[in-house]
Amino acid sequence: MKILGIDPGTVTSGFGVVEVVGHEIRYVDCGGICTPSGMDFPKRLKLIYEGLTGVIERHRPDAVAVESVFFAKNVQSALKLGHARGVALLAVINAGLPVSEYSPTEIKQAVVGFGLADKEQVLRMVMALLSLREAPRPLDASDALAIAICHIHSAKMKKTMSRVEAAAGKPVVVKDIRNRQKI
Repeated sequence: MKILGIDPGTVTSGFGVVEVVGHEIRYVDCGGICTPSGMDFPKRLKLIYEGLTGVIERHRPDAVAVESVFFAKNVQSALKLGHARGVALLAVINAGLPVSEYSPTEIKQAVVGFGLADKEQVLRMVMALLSLREAPRPLDASDALAIAICHIHSAKMKKTMSRVEAAAGKPVVVKDIRNRQKI
């Protein structure tokens, strides 16, 4: 099973492709779709769309995971990021692929085991999990790989929880003792 992770951005949209073989997660490809800063914004969105469409056609993933919107430093940045996410989601939906969205905290929790991990910790864990000798570039690509890894771990957890719930005959509530939140 191939998973495409997308870290949307207006300057660089990172992508990362991993494949699940047995119990192993293998690196396939990663990179960034970079748009020129002086280019009109609608044309930048078109480049992102075309770039992601090309990645999807080249790798033919089975599923796609995208980072969800979080807070931005200002409203203008949030709106532009929302546009980039919209274009990314459109490319995925037009390809007929299932898409899942994960918050930055969920991604860090799934990859590092700590929802407040910094970018360097995420990068190092991605390299370790995928047995990479060099750091993926651009940095947005390593984030995209983390998103794909998060999806794999989340899918495994959902499958396990479904089996547990089926055996118990009722929904199971898991509590995170450290954060005192229900998961």
